[in-house]
Amino acid sequence: MLKLLYYILMLHTKHFTFNEAVAILPEVKTILKEIIQLKKNLDKTGYNIYSHNYFSGIGTNGSGKYPDDLISLIEYVKKITDMGIQIKNIDTGLIDFPYIRSNGEEVYLCYYLGEDGLNFWHSISEGFSGRRDINEL
Repeated sequence: MLKLLYYILMLHTKHFTFNEAVAILPEVKTILKEIIQLKKNLDKTGYNIYSHNYFSGIGTNGSGKYPDDLISLIEYVKKITDMGIQIKNIDTGLIDFPYIRSNGEEVYLCYYLGEDGLNFWHSISEGFSGRRDINEL
């Protein structure tokens, strides 16, 4: 019954197996590095990606278009999210792969850019602070 309840309460339609997540991690790491660099470039120019303007409050400097780095960043973010991966922090490369445990619970396989591999998971409600070793999955 508990397993059925978990399936009813799923947040995501796409879920990864552990092996699927590990297999695409090298590609995802490359994209995350690009995202982080593009965000740094935009930060250096004073462009706020969250309000889509420069920190001075001025829009796109009268050009009527967004910075090229922002367009690229959006394309990379879309590529990752279209894979079904959740981006949790653009600045640090924190991502989550939706996963279903053997008991039917929906959780996240958690990866932080710079880690050796996919070594942690956490419940959806606990988030990053509740990360546990992948061997406890």
